Amino acid sequence: MTSLKLNLPETRVRQSLGEKEVFVIANGDLRDTANKNCWEVQHQFEGKLEAALKEKFGFSVRRAHPVKEDQGHGFISNQREGSDVMASIDPQAPLIVLMTAWQYSHHLAPSLVHHQGPVLLLANFDGTWPGLVGALCMAGTLNSLGREHSRLWSEKFDDDFFYAGLQSWLESGKIEHDTSYLKEVTKDHSVMATEAGKIGQQVGQYILENKEIMGLFDMFCMGMMNGVFPQESLAKIGMPIEALSQSALLYEMSLVSQEERAECLQFYIDRGMDFQFGTDGATELTREQVLEQCAMMIAMARITERFGLTSVGVQYQQGLKDSCAASDFAEGAIGSSERFPIKGEKGDIIREGKPIPCINEVDMGTAIPQTMLFRLLDSLGLPSETTLHDIRWGSEFEGTFYWDFEISGSVPFEHIKGGIAGAKGFRQPAMYFPLGGSSIGGQCKAGTFVWARAHYEGTDVHMHIGTGTAFELPQEEFQRRLDNTTREWPLMNCVLDGVGRDDLMAGHQSNHISVAYVPEENLKEVVQAFIAQALTQNMRVHVAGNIDI
Repeated sequence: MTSLKLNLPETRVRQSLGEKEVFVIANGDLRDTANKNCWEVQHQFEGKLEAALKEKFGFSVRRAHPVKEDQGHGFISNQREGSDVMASIDPQAPLIVLMTAWQYSHHLAPSLVHHQGPVLLLANFDGTWPGLVGALCMAGTLNSLGREHSRLWSEKFDDDFFYAGLQSWLESGKIEHDTSYLKEVTKDHSVMATEAGKIGQQVGQYILENKEIMGLFDMFCMGMMNGVFPQESLAKIGMPIEALSQSALLYEMSLVSQEERAECLQFYIDRGMDFQFGTDGATELTREQVLEQCAMMIAMARITERFGLTSVGVQYQQGLKDSCAASDFAEGAIGSSERFPIKGEKGDIIREGKPIPCINEVDMGTAIPQTMLFRLLDSLGLPSETTLHDIRWGSEFEGTFYWDFEISGSVPFEHIKGGIAGAKGFRQPAMYFPLGGSSIGGQCKAGTFVWARAHYEGTDVHMHIGTGTAFELPQEEFQRRLDNTTREWPLMNCVLDGVGRDDLMAGHQSNHISVAYVPEENLKEVVQAFIAQALTQNMRVHVAGNIDI
């Protein structure tokens, strides 16, 4: 007879639903400042959803967790809370995750994997309150974890598309979207026999043999589980990670002299960057904040050289926000070809005249295409600056739907209309960045580009590849879009070739998308080479839209 005595913590009593009733969960940010700011809009959309379910379909809503009146919001704000909420509901119950703002997917995703009932990710489609961004992140996360789910989006929760999708999910537990804009290309495709395809194969083989090492300062950020790839996946494609600590970055920053920091800042002032300096560091941008960002860029470059990295990334908002100024200026500047000359340990200028691809938010799904595109474009003697953007919003102007791609603070100067002289430096919003720091704001330049996104399924790396055109919209229209998103951040207005709004929302596996400008006369061949490169690197490739290859 055993002497062992089991004494587990008490299990929760699970809530069960009545007939024609659904659970609703509000997943949120890790930062209560953001949750409080976004709560009123979330509350409004919960009301819109409740009314639609009741009036159109005779369903009622049960909130799976209470509003936290003492904290001023009703969001789940950490993983423990999300796990406890999911452990308290019927595992067979239909569940709607309603998103009107940024959310940290890891609060819920591990529990959603074990939930047996149908799951709907429902988002508003708005620039100021971008639930669509959070929903794309959660969708990509659940896809990588192998958890089936449905997704739905709407501007006001009152259109036919919204009602039809909701009805389908209520009746069948599924919403089937058309994702035929994505077409898989395999190694037996004729693109491999083109001259550009042969070039791409050579680049891919070079990477497999020599490795492109991606250095990431801490590898999990902003709840993006879809941005952390299995190590086996990265080994297969010849692109391993150098795992770096942000504590090492802070130490390296401390070694940068005040004189070198000042020289760096003056370099950008002399070239015309318009820093919006003030005196109150709590709410305004100060020189001291930018000097600290200069130290970060210099430190990043020296660590890049020391470890032989091809690209480098900083964890960003949750990693260093309480320790130093935001990383954005450093990220955009290091990713630019025109860069303050940084001396390495032997006294040579580090990668003079070449960008060091910078992986915002340490997202491996963008690190892969950014690093690959840098190597390909640099080897062809073409501009090789890359960046990622959030798929932030989009709306029509004069009969055309333009996406608003907007990364949270930085792009390479070469992507800004006017370059360094066209960039403005705004203080990062205090709600997210208590210690400030400059963004690289401005209008992204017109031109054709290639876009891409990597994700994983099992240990297979999948790459989506497409093309598009960025437009310099009239100032009044550009300002409208900027005012409806985040005015401090760089904004790209673009059209994707053969990929409409609802196509991307239905099939994209991330809130992020990577872009590199390519001259129009070279675009087709670069795409052919990039496809062949990815196939050679053992990826599954999906061409998006109406690309002619």
